[in-house]
Amino acid sequence: MSNNLFPIFVKLDQVGTLLVGGGKVGLEKANAVLANDPSARLTVVASAVSPDLQALLAAHPQVSVFERPFAPEDLDGKQLVICATGDATVNEVIRGECRRRGILLNVADTPDLCDFYLSSVVRKGNLKIAISTNGKSPTMAKRLRELFSEIFPDETDDLLLRLNALRDRMKGDLPEKIRQLDNLTRSLLESRNTSDDLP
Repeated sequence: MSNNLFPIFVKLDQVGTLLVGGGKVGLEKANAVLANDPSARLTVVASAVSPDLQALLAAHPQVSVFERPFAPEDLDGKQLVICATGDATVNEVIRGECRRRGILLNVADTPDLCDFYLSSVVRKGNLKIAISTNGKSPTMAKRLRELFSEIFPDETDDLLLRLNALRDRMKGDLPEKIRQLDNLTRSLLESRNTSDDLP
């Protein structure tokens, strides 16, 4: 099977997101959403919301929480849905409703029902690297995230900000700026590789 996933970065403060499920998996998914954007437009619907999830959501007043079973009306105004119910029947109902309305769906631990996967994410300020194993091994994605987190120093964001300021001061048209920045970043990598070889 080929990997035909198309990676995108979504502005969660501009996209209505629904999380269905309030248990351990729901907490994991809510953490993933809010860690990437604490101002995400998130709605949580669950028959029962765990104390840990309640504590997380209490720190995000923009999140709407409804402690009751899912209803099709919960999909109104939503563009993304994350299903963490652990109930195959409910998941299928939500899948049918999302398909009918053209809403993208992720069903936890059920790749065949997913339109998108949640990636493992490396964050260093403005640098964000999303890792996917095409739904095959979340554990491998986690290990790669740990590896990349170690490889990229905490100062990576400072470098990005300096490069951005440098780009704004550069003269010439866009192709010339790209050429100059390409040469500069290549030399940074070459100097890093040289320093790594030193005894």
